[in-house]
Amino acid sequence: MTRYTPVPSKHVGILAHSAEGATLSYRTVWQEGIAAMGPHNHPQITMSGIAMHHAMEMWEAGDLAGLRALFLEDARRLAAAGADFFILPDNTAHIALEQPGEGFPIPCLHIAEVVAREAKARGYRHIGVLGTDWTMEGPVYKGALARHGLERAIPGDADRAYIHDAIFEELCLGEFRDETRDGFVRIIEGLKEAECDAAALVCTEIPLLVTPDVSPLPLLDSTRLQAAAAVQVALGNMAMPQWRCGPPPA
Repeated sequence: MTRYTPVPSKHVGILAHSAEGATLSYRTVWQEGIAAMGPHNHPQITMSGIAMHHAMEMWEAGDLAGLRALFLEDARRLAAAGADFFILPDNTAHIALEQPGEGFPIPCLHIAEVVAREAKARGYRHIGVLGTDWTMEGPVYKGALARHGLERAIPGDADRAYIHDAIFEELCLGEFRDETRDGFVRIIEGLKEAECDAAALVCTEIPLLVTPDVSPLPLLDSTRLQAAAAVQVALGNMAMPQWRCGPPPA
């Protein structure tokens, strides 16, 4: 029997919200683990997630406190399973995480901070943001990109509605249509014409639809970037930010 020498690493928790995004995140964590640690190896992973069905009325009502309470419940499960920190592969959900409230039991690797840091490292300056309407118009990326000295652009009203509807009526349900991809490519082309130098895919399902080979702009894939960063944190190669859910630093 082959004996494998364990590589010391922290235990990664994945707090699932939207199913497709969480599935891609889980797969990327173990793929990045193999790349860093060798065949058949990755940090320990625990995933927990209350079905997004139970959150949809809260999103529609703007009940961020209720949403935060749902995520806190899952974070407690992850902590009880031994996770040292967690990632939440759902950009919109970070709006609720940024609300004040009871402390989370373990730190969260903030998805927008990961994306903003990567954008800055690659030398991008003007980032087009594609996600749910709540994410595109909301505070999470507006704040994170500004903290890193980056500009943000979002599509116009009709295009935001198109993206939002496609996310909930197709992508979150595992439907990826060629005609929808064409619509996203058209919107990214518009961001390029508005002098964006990269497009941030900040709904965790969009990277399953829009890939670098079809995009008019370089892509910042929030799902895979966060998962890759989680592996680096687990291996001690990247410092874990001390943000523990709540209002981010100014």
